[in-house]
Amino acid sequence: MDPVLAAAVAGDAQPDVPFRAKPGHVHQTWAKTFASRPELYVQPESLAEVEKITRLAAKCRRRVTTTGSGHSPSSLTCTSSWLVNLDRYNRILSLDEATGVVVMQSGIRLYQLCEWLDHRGFAMPNLGSINEQSIAGVISTGTHGSSLRHGLVSEDILALRVTLADGSTRYCSAQDNPDLFRASLLSLGAIGIITEVTFRAVPAYTLAWQQVVDTDRSMLTRWEKADLWTHAEFVRVWWFPYTRRAVTWSASKTTEPRRDPPTSYYDGRLGYYVYHNLLYLGQYVPQILPWVEWFVFGMQYGFKNGTTSAAVQQGTKALLMNCLYSQFVNEWAIPLAKGPEFLRRMSSWLNQLRPEDPDYVPHGIPFSAEGLYVHAPIEVRVSDTSAENPLREKVVANPGEASRPFLDPTCTDGPTLYLNATLYRPYHADPPCRERYYEAFEWLMRDMGGRPHWAKNFDCTSREIEAMYGADLAAWRKVRDEADPGGMFVGPWHRHHVLPADNTAMLACEEIELGSEKLWSGGVMVEQAVPGARR
Repeated sequence: MDPVLAAAVAGDAQPDVPFRAKPGHVHQTWAKTFASRPELYVQPESLAEVEKITRLAAKCRRRVTTTGSGHSPSSLTCTSSWLVNLDRYNRILSLDEATGVVVMQSGIRLYQLCEWLDHRGFAMPNLGSINEQSIAGVISTGTHGSSLRHGLVSEDILALRVTLADGSTRYCSAQDNPDLFRASLLSLGAIGIITEVTFRAVPAYTLAWQQVVDTDRSMLTRWEKADLWTHAEFVRVWWFPYTRRAVTWSASKTTEPRRDPPTSYYDGRLGYYVYHNLLYLGQYVPQILPWVEWFVFGMQYGFKNGTTSAAVQQGTKALLMNCLYSQFVNEWAIPLAKGPEFLRRMSSWLNQLRPEDPDYVPHGIPFSAEGLYVHAPIEVRVSDTSAENPLREKVVANPGEASRPFLDPTCTDGPTLYLNATLYRPYHADPPCRERYYEAFEWLMRDMGGRPHWAKNFDCTSREIEAMYGADLAAWRKVRDEADPGGMFVGPWHRHHVLPADNTAMLACEEIELGSEKLWSGGVMVEQAVPGARR
């Protein structure tokens, strides 16, 4: 053990509290997009252990980064200092069956929570596309589902306990410590360690869902007639730019008996490996990607427009989808009304349409798409956190300003559209189209007043984020600086994206400079190969 750490452990005020740390752990994101080798990997099992971690880190001048499943494809959870994983801090503490209020430790994964609730007749009101994340990770990065009747998953969080850099644990809610609550509801891991979550569950429900394949023109027509996103409680769309088609998935609560979705010989391992190998071939012959889009998604969803499939499933199961492969994910939020314009402009650019084409619109993107072929689809989802949303009142009371995260990327004056440009990494190989595609995608998003999803692979400097969030970012920074004046919970990702550009606050602790092979130790750069530098 490091002598400084050994002395700190020996001198700790609670010597009987374990410090469950081990060296040599290699941390990587689920998609293997980023990796790092922390000095220590710590898995606490009690609140006293979490508080001890922060006390020791302060004495040893070490950074603390918290992680759950690592499902975010960004470098947010990468560190060469101390990495705290909360998988063993995952118990349900109480359930009030009269109100559905659940109190839990923050490391519980969503699939564990959903299973526990289902056995007791309850469910999460809203869910994203996966359930592998921890509840703390979902809160910290602004996870959302796809429904105009719901906002972020965190809208159902009633209270939190957060362990701060001084080793104390604070309770916060919309009524108690509201600024800390708003900052922690989307903390990016930079406020402290969320240790306890009070959550509002709802009675368990069943969803009847339907999936329809049609032209993107038909989908956009329905959108502009204003019923696409309101005809069911949950709606999401996958848009396929080369084939000019869209798959619309919608689900509503029902009392019908459950019925499994249809399956075919292509489902499962056959389809998985066919698609994976075609994507890998596209790394070398990208011109085949439009054909891959036509073939793979025709096999999956149907080649004929109007093809429909349906099922009736447990609610929190119906909302899930398979992420399939390692991937980069670049997702932004814009006002819902701007969605058709975005898709038409992106289609004109990607397909290099000419003015004589009936679907041509001037896209304005100042980068050429010549020779560029991308993976599909673009995932299209919605939410509505605005106070005036009439649909939301039927499901959950509108949250007050004291419950809205400072860094909430959604629109305050109307519904929000999320557009997600996924790029697969077949056999963990980066797609050659990534740089130019994301450059164009982000240019168009900025042109339309968009904000990036915090957990995804976006490229914005802190000055750009300042322009997007203004006073809300300033308020978040103020809470963050008061809670962690020494910078224990901030790293390179935070300094690049959300801290002031002239910020110099930094612990004298080890840091990996992602994107290079440099190890910072005690403020001195040591040249050496670092397993876990950005690939």
